[in-house]
Amino acid sequence: MVQHQNHTTARFNGVKVFSATMAQERENLGEKLTVWVREHPQCQIVDTIVTQSSDEAFHCLAITIFFLDEK
Repeated sequence: MVQHQNHTTARFNGVKVFSATMAQERENLGEKLTVWVREHPQCQIVDTIVTQSSDEAFHCLAITIFFLDEK
């Protein structure tokens, strides 16, 4: 990561979004991400954003990772 004054800029060349709306899927989201990371050892995660949104009936959890694929 490169630091500029009051913020950090990370270089990346890939983005992966893991999302789920059902309760069981949300509970397993971390494991799903962990499996992906293990299967892609050449990818260095440089930033992560976790987002939660909901309406009257649904709750969505999304984990967005930004990575540098060194291949």
